[in-house]
Parts: sequence; structure tokens; C-alpha cells
Amino acid sequence: MDLSSCKHLRFFGCHLNSMACKCVALFVIALVFRAALLSTFPGLGAVVQNGSVVTHKGSLSSNLELWTRKDKFLEVPQIVWGLNNQKIAFARACLTARMMNRTLLMPSLSASLFYKEIDLLQPISFDKVFQFERFNSLCDGFVRLGRYSDLLNRTQLFELQKGSGRKWTIERDLDQLREFSGEQYDAYEVIRIVGKNPFLWHDHWPVKDYARVFDCLVLVEEILKEADKVVSKIREMGRKVRSKAEFSQDTSNSKSLSSLPMPYVAVHLRIEKDWMIHCKKLEQRSNISQICSSKEEIMERVGNIVGLKTPMIVYLAVADSLLEDNSILNGWKEGLLPFEKKKLGVMGIYKKHSYLFQSAIDYEVCLRANIFVGNSFSTFSSLIALERTMKMNKMDITTSCGIDVTWPSYTYNILGESNGPQRWMTNMSDSSLRAISYGTENISC
Repeated sequence: MDLSSCKHLRFFGCHLNSMACKCVALFVIALVFRAALLSTFPGLGAVVQNGSVVTHKGSLSSNLELWTRKDKFLEVPQIVWGLNNQKIAFARACLTARMMNRTLLMPSLSASLFYKEIDLLQPISFDKVFQFERFNSLCDGFVRLGRYSDLLNRTQLFELQKGSGRKWTIERDLDQLREFSGEQYDAYEVIRIVGKNPFLWHDHWPVKDYARVFDCLVLVEEILKEADKVVSKIREMGRKVRSKAEFSQDTSNSKSLSSLPMPYVAVHLRIEKDWMIHCKKLEQRSNISQICSSKEEIMERVGNIVGLKTPMIVYLAVADSLLEDNSILNGWKEGLLPFEKKKLGVMGIYKKHSYLFQSAIDYEVCLRANIFVGNSFSTFSSLIALERTMKMNKMDITTSCGIDVTWPSYTYNILGESNGPQRWMTNMSDSSLRAISYGTENISC
């Protein structure tokens, strides 16, 4: 119908002149066009696509509204290196899938620790380390994991080559992700990213987004039970030491005090031969002198923690197979009682498991400690400090400066008050995970 003929029509009982009629007609056309868009693009409204429900969610990192589709998937390369490098790589893969409006197919992790001999890596399924259903429950509405059994095999797979090298900038990487998030690739049930390990992908997300993913990672019961045994052994040693000290001073309070959970300090002792080589090279390249710490410096600074009550058990989390210094139990300040796996009598618990499980047990033991002391250039230490900061934030604690707090963390490679280690809380407002992935000397409480 010609718009000029609208002057002969009546709208809600009123005659319209040609200009008003044209405006009304354009408004109606706009409504129809919007409705068509909503049924076509899932990012613009709540719809059901191909009989598959999509889940709406808002992004912490932008004002865009994103969707996790249950019928479209993203596949990533095997995730490698140390436990915490793998956790970061996994979170980055999750956030990539979220940006592309797809479900992440459950990736393979690596049970062994090899940096160059990729053919020697021992793949292990994600759900052998972390609880699959628990992850999806905790991260519901943010990111989603899928199984290969969820695939319908009705559509073609598309391989997406990740760029690399200096010319592959963060802007080019972001443009690529946006391009492959478009509707022109909806015909592919699976987009498979090929190329380098996700840990090495460009980082486009703030710390808070990563924290959301980390908060959903719960270790399988087998690992948690092993960690329970180690923590129980540490606290048992603490009770014995504390009871002996109380008996020599005042027997009237020994029973009541000994019944309480015994506190302990966990120190991530980074003095292994591979670490010392790495950190010295890093100091030279970055012109930073606060990365490497000697055994003597660590002992002195831990002993100078303000308010530390003694006697106190100090658990030393160290990669025993890479340790060349056998004197780590000697030289600690009076009242600090160091224990490593062998002295604690738990070496058998660790030896029966793969490297990845051993690292996960130690991570859990350090996470539960009353006080944690680590190195700010270690991803292991940095992720523990992050999780402990998250615990404090949930208790409405936003600073640990000059006050006694629950879940305190310290970094011994940076000098703090009273010649002790620097108090450490993660900057949750940071725009990327770089400080955690690669370390930083800019630590605050």
C-alpha cells in the first residue's frame, strides 16, 4: 500500500494527514523489524532457538548482555603446565566461550608436568580433578561446561586458528573473537580453537570475571579427603606441641585450649632449583630485585610476622623432587616448628598420586591455613592469595592493613612492617589477570 493513501484511512477513529500517517507507519515497521531481530539474534532478547533454551546473563566486564547457548559449543586445546597455570588457562577458555555465546566442551587437563616434551604429557579429564556438576551449578548463568555426549553431530565443525607472534595484538585477537561470535558461524555446532595453550591467549577480562570462574572450581572428593588427612596431621602435631607448652605453664587451661582447632602457618617455599634459575633470569630481564628469596630471608621474615603467636606449626609446601637444599627444617626462629611432608609422615599420601594431584593437595592445605605466606611471582601463591581475598570480601573485609583479619596472606619476597613479609590482598578491581599470571611487586594490603 502506498503511504500517500493513508490519508483516506482512520486510525483509532481519527483521520490522519499524510505526514502523521507516515510517522505511524514507520513506527509500526520499526516494531516489526525489532521483533524480527529478537527472533534472529539471541543477544537481543530471551528466545528459544531450535528447541534449545538459552540462558541470559550480564557481563561483569562490560554492559553487553551475553548468552550461553546449550546447542553451540567451543572446543579448546589440551590445557598444560602446572596446576595453577591450568586453572588460569581453563578460566580463560570459559570466558572465551562466554564471549562467543557458546558452551565450553569439557577440556583435558595434564596430570604430568612437562614444559617442552608435549608428547610426554598425560591427559586427564577435567571431571577427574574438579566436580563437573558442581561447577555448572555454581557458575549457572555465567559460564557453562558441556560433555562431548551433548553433541548432536548434525552440523559441521569449524577450526579456528589462534594467531600468534608479536603482530597478533590484543586488538586483533579481540576482533577475531567478535567476528566468530557472529550469526554467520551459528551453522557450526562446534568451533574448535587450534594453536597455543589457552594460558598464552590474550587476556580480555578483569580479575572479577576470573574470580567468578575460580569460585566454581571444587576439587573432587578424592583430593579433598587426602587434603583433610594432611591438615588433620598438621593440627595433631600442633595439639601435641601446644599441650606440652601449656602443661609446663598452667595445666588448668590445657584441656579447654587443646580441644580447639590448632592454627598453623603455611609457607609456599620457593627455593627449588628450577625456580631459582627462573627467578634470577626474571630479575635480570625485568630489572626487579624483589623476586628471588633465599631460605634465610624467608625464615627471618616469617619469624617477624607481627602478632604471630608461638609455639606455631609451620607447614612447608615445597616441590620435594626439585629441592636440592635438605636443611629447610633448620634455622627457624624459636617457637616456629617447621614440618614438611616427610617429617609430618604424609609422604605416602602424596607419592601415590600424579604431580597434578600432589599440587592440588598442597594448594588445599595452604588455602585452609590460618596464615599463608608465599611469593608474589608464583601463580600457586597468587591464586591462593586471590581465593583468600575472596573469602575476606565475602566477610565484608576489604583491607588487612594494620588490623587482625581472618584469612591473612603475606608475600615474603617483599619487605613489610617490622622486617616481616608484606601483607597481601589481591586487587579485585584490576582490569586483567596479568599480575596473577606473571607476578608483580606492586602488592598492598
